[in-house]
Amino acid sequence: MAKKPKKAEEPEEAAPPEDGQGVKPGRFRKLAIFGGIGLAALSALGGGGYWFFAHGKGETGEAPKNASPVAFLDIREMTVNLSNEPNQDRPKVLKFRAALEVKDKKLVAEIQPLLPRVEDTFQVFVRELRASDLDGSAGVYRLREELLRRVNVAVYPAKVDAVLFKDIILQ
Repeated sequence: MAKKPKKAEEPEEAAPPEDGQGVKPGRFRKLAIFGGIGLAALSALGGGGYWFFAHGKGETGEAPKNASPVAFLDIREMTVNLSNEPNQDRPKVLKFRAALEVKDKKLVAEIQPLLPRVEDTFQVFVRELRASDLDGSAGVYRLREELLRRVNVAVYPAKVDAVLFKDIILQ
């Protein structure tokens, strides 16, 4: 094969600049500009994050004073027989302790006389459950949500914010 002769229109590779450092003259300016923009953006994000997380706290770093503390009301330990599964020889037993979370300590005084109604509501509901209904964390979550709904019906007009389990044992 014969080599093609070079055409005059084809550009030859540009030789690196002869300034001794091997860097093109305009590149350092672009690098400095983009570096400065990046540094300014990082500083703005850092300052914004500090303001966001520190805003609303006093000089001592405490939470704002208008935040009301929550209160907890313990419910006695309950042991309940669960419904039998098909082909199950002996009944399963659920033993649990729970606490009710309310917004204010005043609500504890309102709910305290209604605890027998709350405990009855819990026992009636739990007796209808099967052990398979409580499988995994999803089963316990559904139990918590259903007990919360039922306790709010039992203590109306007071409102319970959460049902918190202290112990759960399924035998």
